[in-house]
Amino acid sequence: MATVLLVRHGRTTANASGTLAGWLPGVALDEVGQEAASALGARLATAGMPVARLVSSPLPRCLETARLVADALDDPPVLETTDDLGECRYGAWSGRLLSELATEPLWRVVQDHPSAARFPDGELLGESIAEMAARAVAAVRRVDAEVEAAHGADAVWIAVSHGDVIKAVLADAAGAHLDQFQRFVVDPASVSIVRYTPTRPFLLRSNDLGGPLDAFRPRPASGGQNGGSPSGVASGDAAVGGGAG
Repeated sequence: MATVLLVRHGRTTANASGTLAGWLPGVALDEVGQEAASALGARLATAGMPVARLVSSPLPRCLETARLVADALDDPPVLETTDDLGECRYGAWSGRLLSELATEPLWRVVQDHPSAARFPDGELLGESIAEMAARAVAAVRRVDAEVEAAHGADAVWIAVSHGDVIKAVLADAAGAHLDQFQRFVVDPASVSIVRYTPTRPFLLRSNDLGGPLDAFRPRPASGGQNGGSPSGVASGDAAVGGGAG
């Protein structure tokens, strides 16, 4: 199937102050975040990466990141949004300092048993991490299948989202239980890459913050490139011994 580049939004004013933004309005990229998002777009442009679709969380920090990435591309697709890629709904935790939240009993549940964590309602509604993960994974897999159907199995698309959301998608791709999703690190303006196949997903790159991306340009699957299959091996099978790269 197609390959998805999971992009976390650039650094925000909330990130810089240690505040949990959630779905609070008006959270924008700071100067560091803007520069990093533009740099990521430049990396994609340098790689000659054709992007079939660009789908974003509707929150301003993701939309700003998506637009800065798109500005660098030669032929950017129309920017789409879906709430399913939106941040976890942290409810009453929204807008609070992480240093304060770390003293609450729920913090340990979020860290050690996140599949059981539900954020309390406040002025904003809360949801569970499991609900967030289910909607995000379903959205990525749905769009990925649509991209393949419309553009072929070698197509590449971009999903712009949030740290915990991307961590949940990566845990699913790696076959890890949601309780292990805190093992994944997703920094601002990072890119993680997953290629889905009928057999299994391949986690090709995680939390990438620099370096060339041309290895992930669409190309016929051969020799194990891009999570493709070595000659004579069914699509979705892994190369025994690791393959040639």
